[in-house]
Amino acid sequence: MAHPIGITGYDYVEFYVGSAKMWAYWHAKGMGMNIKAYSGPEYGVKDRVSYLMELNNVKIVVTSAIKPGTADINLFVQQHGDGVKRWSLNVKDVKTAFNNSIKNGAIPVRNYKKLSDDKGYVEEAAIKLYDDTEIVFINRDNYKGIFKPGFGEPRQKIKIDAKPTGLQSIDHIVGNVRINEMNRWADYFNKSLNFETFIEFGAGDISTQYSALLSKVVRSKEGAPIKNPLNEPYEGLKKSQIEEYIEEYFGSGVQHIAITTPNVIETIAAMKANGVEFLQPPDTYYEMLKEKKLDIAEDINELKKHGILCDDSEGTGYLLQLFTKPIGDRPTFFYEIIQRNKGAQGFGQGNFQSLFESIEKDQMLRGNFDKDPEE
Repeated sequence: MAHPIGITGYDYVEFYVGSAKMWAYWHAKGMGMNIKAYSGPEYGVKDRVSYLMELNNVKIVVTSAIKPGTADINLFVQQHGDGVKRWSLNVKDVKTAFNNSIKNGAIPVRNYKKLSDDKGYVEEAAIKLYDDTEIVFINRDNYKGIFKPGFGEPRQKIKIDAKPTGLQSIDHIVGNVRINEMNRWADYFNKSLNFETFIEFGAGDISTQYSALLSKVVRSKEGAPIKNPLNEPYEGLKKSQIEEYIEEYFGSGVQHIAITTPNVIETIAAMKANGVEFLQPPDTYYEMLKEKKLDIAEDINELKKHGILCDDSEGTGYLLQLFTKPIGDRPTFFYEIIQRNKGAQGFGQGNFQSLFESIEKDQMLRGNFDKDPEE
């Protein structure tokens, strides 16, 4: 019998990066997020700086080292580049969540700890995920300050001019893993966190003329809207986007985060105006979309104008989605912007071929599409 974890939702996602100030600016300018809190020497933290960005229910923390001896950050960035170090789950009771996950096979990273200051306390504990990634259990019910101890008011008071994007909440977090790792990590989620596998894409389900992948989606059984797809490379004529990610990231990790919006057309238009680059599907995609005669509220010409993808292949409602280009120097992490309509639960299976063909175009430009002759 599964032990309850008490998950109530996603909390924050933390990136380890080369320059937290630059990443904070990008999220404020490109995604219209607000810099809500800061941690660094001015607040007694001497070896690193962190910025908390918030917009509605989205919380993003970016952290960088300011001392050579900050091994956890420096080693992560040296190997993986800028990327997601940890994502957190808000839970009713951190001790219960941590202990139950460990009993069911989770690998502990940090035992239960209470972080305190004069504004109260935050409870945290962490377990291992793929390679150098972590899942943090957090509860801040007894804290009245900004985010958690060690954080205070932002030092930068300059208003960053950006068009409002209307981003609402984290929809799902996607992991890319090595060959033969997908089932292992899906089992890890299901056993240790009381998740279940509810969508699975096998050989041939997700492919183009040149590349392919396998995928499973796991979700929490406790009612919280937590969904985590896992992707694994599958043999194809050329190098898949998953293979490229693993090579460039030097391991398994978080490939992208999907963020919801109530109006994807307005959000994409605003983000483009703010300077964010997106993948562009071929024009033929919209010709085929019109032929389907879908029952959707949006004008397909408007979707085409902004490059937005539409899918109703899951049989429950329809979703609209679009993916940014990689936001760092390496072709690894990116964001997905998603709007779910009429109870849509899928992940855009009907869009996969057009999406991956767009990614393959960028792979060709980077020279990372052909297989190694020795493989």
